[in-house]
This record gives sequence, structure tokens and C-alpha cells, in this order.
Amino acid sequence: MLLPIKIWGDPILKKKAQAVDRLTPADKKLIQDMFETMDAADGAGLAAPQVGVSKRIFVFRIGEERHALINPKITLRSGEVEGEEGCLSIPGVQGRVKRAKRVIVSGRDQFNKQVSFELEDGEDMGRAATCVQHEIDHLDGLMYLERAEPKSISWLIEAVDDKGEDDIILRRVSRDDILAAYKARKLPPDVHILDMLRERVERKSGK
Repeated sequence: MLLPIKIWGDPILKKKAQAVDRLTPADKKLIQDMFETMDAADGAGLAAPQVGVSKRIFVFRIGEERHALINPKITLRSGEVEGEEGCLSIPGVQGRVKRAKRVIVSGRDQFNKQVSFELEDGEDMGRAATCVQHEIDHLDGLMYLERAEPKSISWLIEAVDDKGEDDIILRRVSRDDILAAYKARKLPPDVHILDMLRERVERKSGK
């Protein structure tokens, strides 16, 4: 089942999520629904607070493989990389964030087994290390734009290049202006965003 994704400004995104004491059938169903929602939104990861559940659970990709982590903890960080990030809860926007290049993260999976992953951004794993750090920030009530280099924050704007082909250009914008647009539930009409996410943003009730 596809779950509605909470949009920046929703109070649950600022709350620290609660640890999961016991994996229930409802939690397992939640994880499966989160996998489906992540796939439908073409996301690299998705945290439970983003779908309205304040629990320390997230799903993510390592290459083409999907994984879930419950009560995740990063036990090692090394190196540094700076790259563009986006977020399903702030669609149509990107910004540059510094992260550890390599991490070791542990927790329980959707089968309640203790697991550990050694992740490093690169060709084989994609941006799995960055994704894990991004999703754990969600569990701690932190949005990536709070970490982003302010001058790098941009709207993703749909355009047509000189050859008449579709293109995406960056339009610099302040963090405050983005938050104001989301609070007003009104984004630039030409912003690059999936229809399913635009509908969430522009739905005045926020339900």
C-alpha cells in the first residue's frame, strides 16, 4: 500500500522518533508499505516519520537491493564527501551537504535479525552511506536543508534547452523562502517534482 508522504512543515518531521521495543506485525506491514512507497516515489530511502509514524525505522537501497533498519546506530564514520541531496519530504529542491564517505551502521532488519552494513559511496553501492546518514537525521528530527551549504540550495526548475530538449536548471533560493513556499503549500509552477508529491504539497488540509 502506498503511504502519504509528510511534507516539510509537518510537526512529526521535527520530532525525535521513538525506539522500537518489539517488532510487531504492524511494524512489518509498515516496512513493506514503505518499500512500495519508496519505489513509487523513485526514492533512495524513506524514514518512518516521513509517512507519519514516529518510530526509529527506515528503508534504503544498496545498489539495487532494498533493506530496512530498525533502531539503527552508526558505529563508525570516516572520510568526507560533499554532494547534492534531495528529499521526498522537500521535493523539487536540492542542496550540497557534507557527510562521512564511509560508515558502519547496525540495527535489526525486517525479519528482526541483527545486521550490520559497511557502506561507502561509490559505483557499487551508489550513495548508500549518504542515504543512511540522511535517514538517521530524519529519525532525529533533522532535515537535510539544516545541514546544507546555504548558497547551494536551489529549486529544480524544468526548462527547454537551445535544442528544444527537456532540461533541469537550478534556481538559487534561500532556506527561509523554501520553507515559506511549503507553509503556503504553493511551489513554483515549473518546479521539477513527481505528480504524487506535488499533490501532497498543494493539498491544503495536509492530510
